Amino acid sequence: MEAIRDIESRSYIDGQWVTGDDGSFEVLNPATGEVIQQVNQVSAAQVQQAIAAARRAFPQWSRRAPLERAQYMKRIAALVRRDAERLARVVVLEQGKTIREARGEVGGTAEFFDYFAEFARRIQGEILPSDFPGEQIWIQRVALGVVGAIIPWNYPSVLVARKVAPSLIAGDTIVLKPHEMTPLSAQEMARIFHEAGVPAGVINIVNGTGKTVGEAITNSPDLDLLTMTGSVPTGKRIMAAAAANLTPVSLELGGKAPFIVMADSDIDLAVRSAATSRYMNCGQVCICNERTLVQRNVYDAFVERFIAVTKQLKVGMPLDESTDIGPKVSRQELDKVDAFVSDAIQLGATVAFGGGRPTNPPSSGGYWYNPTILTGLDLEAPIMHKEIFGPVLPIVPFDTLDEALSIANESRYGLSAYLFTNDMRTIMRAVNEISFGEVYVNRVGPESIQGFHGGYGDSGIGGDDGSHGLDVYLRKKTVYLNYSGAATVPVVPAR
Repeated sequence: MEAIRDIESRSYIDGQWVTGDDGSFEVLNPATGEVIQQVNQVSAAQVQQAIAAARRAFPQWSRRAPLERAQYMKRIAALVRRDAERLARVVVLEQGKTIREARGEVGGTAEFFDYFAEFARRIQGEILPSDFPGEQIWIQRVALGVVGAIIPWNYPSVLVARKVAPSLIAGDTIVLKPHEMTPLSAQEMARIFHEAGVPAGVINIVNGTGKTVGEAITNSPDLDLLTMTGSVPTGKRIMAAAAANLTPVSLELGGKAPFIVMADSDIDLAVRSAATSRYMNCGQVCICNERTLVQRNVYDAFVERFIAVTKQLKVGMPLDESTDIGPKVSRQELDKVDAFVSDAIQLGATVAFGGGRPTNPPSSGGYWYNPTILTGLDLEAPIMHKEIFGPVLPIVPFDTLDEALSIANESRYGLSAYLFTNDMRTIMRAVNEISFGEVYVNRVGPESIQGFHGGYGDSGIGGDDGSHGLDVYLRKKTVYLNYSGAATVPVVPAR
């Protein structure tokens, strides 16, 4: 509790801490169910004040040299590293992931600012030849304007950086809403932005529920981009609201990653990788291994070894350095996972390991769920098609690569997929035929900052990270420069 006593409960608007006009909400510790903070909620009118502040700040911020903007970002990265242990503890206390995972998340938070600061000399345009002498055509990549950003609860620190860092280097200003279950990490980042001297209005953090604050952001006609990471239903509502104002959107909405294990693969590597990808952050990751497909002649061996690895994992209090799996983030999320498992069992699935809530949980009030392995599944069961987002893994056999690819592609999601094999022909065929935006071969995530994180289908449109993710925060301006003094097209003669 010590790590959060002095965290601001107010929103950060126009360089100031602002008390919300719309009451407050509780932030709970997922490991205990206890209230750890009361946070003020801003009103819809205050959201508009934040957007107006970002609009006022935009002209001056976008005119600064990129190298100058990068200096602020480097200061932010240094401050994140200075306060890394405190920030990691805040992530643990509000979100529930293990302290080791939280430290990794905070490390990534700093890296986002360092990485995008490097684009200070890399935001390049084009010069094209004209059809006429004495003329050039320039295509510039310029700042977009004011960004509205909405992030979920599963990575409350690094997702702030994922939205803010490219905005800053592009010359944009931003209004960001953290999830109401995990606003404290964003509050800590606001403190760091302020200490780094980021000018007032460039970054604004507004706290509240999706119904009030989220809708005020998405319905605003004064934004130049809406970027959101979250669920499919929320993404669809945002896209519908944005359509009324013709606001561009970038949506990263989740996944149902297939994890394909071929018989020729290194089975021990595949087992360890499958466990890491399923159980990290208690399975609450959009690129998690959501369904493991194992070639039949190694299926039994794989399941046996996967059970053995799972048995070794410790479910415990997330601040304990020896804990491998912490609690689910909320009672609602816990009940959802439990319902998926119960439904699968009713449809004939076998619980090969785990299942249900612990008999003796690490604490009486937390949102605990046993790591669970399901076999004998009906391929039409909802758990094979809907995102579980918990420590539950369906493992199903297949006979041929054709069958595996068919099962993998039988999904409305298309974010991440995994393949374990030592055959290059299999790799190339899968890469060509699998319909997912990210394909990991003989390794698992997380994704790299310099890559591009984007999916197909219900996994969203647009994307994050790397040079392609930065493009979301820029727009193009075409300039036709005639320096010859002569007309370049026929003109109507004077009479």
